[in-house]
Amino acid sequence: MDKQKLLALLQKPEGTKLDFKEQMLLRTDSEKKELAKDVCAIANSKGGRGYIIFGVEDHTKRIIGIEEKKYREEQMQQIISQRCDPPVQLSFEVIPLENKPLGVLTIFKSNQKPHQIRQTGTFYIRRGSTTDIARREEIASMLQETGLLEYERTVLGSVDIKELNEASLKKYIASMGLKNDEEGYDTILEGMGIIGKEDDSGKPHPTIGGLLLFCDHPQAFLPHTGIRVVCHNKKREIKLFTGSIPKMLEDIEEYFNVYAYGTDYPVPALMDAVCNAIVHRDYYEINREIVITIDRSRIEISNPGAACSMDENPNSIEDYYPCRRNQWLYQRLLTLDSKRFQKKDLGVRRIRAAFKSRGQAVFISNDKRNLFKVVLPGI
Repeated sequence: MDKQKLLALLQKPEGTKLDFKEQMLLRTDSEKKELAKDVCAIANSKGGRGYIIFGVEDHTKRIIGIEEKKYREEQMQQIISQRCDPPVQLSFEVIPLENKPLGVLTIFKSNQKPHQIRQTGTFYIRRGSTTDIARREEIASMLQETGLLEYERTVLGSVDIKELNEASLKKYIASMGLKNDEEGYDTILEGMGIIGKEDDSGKPHPTIGGLLLFCDHPQAFLPHTGIRVVCHNKKREIKLFTGSIPKMLEDIEEYFNVYAYGTDYPVPALMDAVCNAIVHRDYYEINREIVITIDRSRIEISNPGAACSMDENPNSIEDYYPCRRNQWLYQRLLTLDSKRFQKKDLGVRRIRAAFKSRGQAVFISNDKRNLFKVVLPGI
């Protein structure tokens, strides 16, 4: 790291990927544990590389420097490899600033999240400038992001397979070039991840993904998966869209076509943003749904789930959407709803271009609230 990069970091406040410390003590087991906790938490947090800068007063950012002989990269590497599972890749360097040496510990972006403390099995994450224990849904989200867990293939043992729309299923199977013979029907559905079997009885049940795509009313079992539209024009109107994902998209597009009737508003680009919200939302967030807010000046799509595997500034990224949180869901929608999902340029670039003559389309990722927003010019 050069001095200019270090100076730029010193201008920033502490956050999920940046921590300032006066010194590092590694004499006791407790002190070694604190280092491992901080490194794991930064590695588990969203974004790119993280940094711990030693030799800086926490609140004032006054440069006090470090005693170089007490800071050895080999010792840090050993502590992290013994205490973090899987180990976190890092490097350490000493950089002089104002005639005082500062220690910079770089925690590289990890594709092996979540990392946990071996001795306790605890997962840590950064909440702003604080290291905290990760919640269950945060751990699940990290597992999903790295491909170790597929939310959509979770079997719902309390839901009967009859809740799936058989006509829609058979149409989908036929579109895949497969035969709808009764003998292999369940095997095909299980292979696709639409149903799964209980370990004990072997009885088939729908998966979450199966319900989202092929159930007439999945919100009866997954109430957070609807889409709420709040319109503030003239009088406040709230409308909740429910049903399978393809059905909700049809209904929402019809709603906006009526709403924008007589204007040249780019409804297809608006629907691109809605489609991406459905594909990228964090379905582990069971207390929030996708909300579309409409007023005269803007349309805002608020989506549970901050941008996955994204660098610190989402507006510097040309296309956020190739990082898909729910890959299984996206792959099925490519066949089920090819009109909306099999587009050459489905994402930020297309949306920005469509709204260029009307104003700016803004994309906001909020890691702290686990939220992603798309703000579009109003109709």
